[in-house]
Amino acid sequence: MTLGVRALVCDSEGRVLLVRHGYAHGWHLPGGGVEHGETAIEAVVREAAEEGGAKAVGTPELLGFYANHANFPNDHIAFYRIATWRPCDPQGGFEIAERGFFDPGAPPEGATPGTVRRLREVFAGAPRSASW
Repeated sequence: MTLGVRALVCDSEGRVLLVRHGYAHGWHLPGGGVEHGETAIEAVVREAAEEGGAKAVGTPELLGFYANHANFPNDHIAFYRIATWRPCDPQGGFEIAERGFFDPGAPPEGATPGTVRRLREVFAGAPRSASW
């Protein structure tokens, strides 16, 4: 089994942080794999800072745990809200092609299905799915 994390980070206007990787299609919530010896919370704090330039202040809140089997067999994603953060220099290097804040009700074209589902669940009250 593998474990990944994704972060929900909003700016003062209520827009959500999304990233577009150079190696994968679509817009995603910032995140990635939990590394050996790392907790999921440590991973989501690291990934939000590295990919999104958002350094968590305080402990992220777990919003859900999802099967990601459609993309990677036996993979799961822990989804966290980072309610309070401060800007920092992203460390994603060439991994991140673009990053930005978007209206959660109108994500950019190419937002991944899992990203759109999470945004609808959190911001529009859509029923929760067990799948990413």
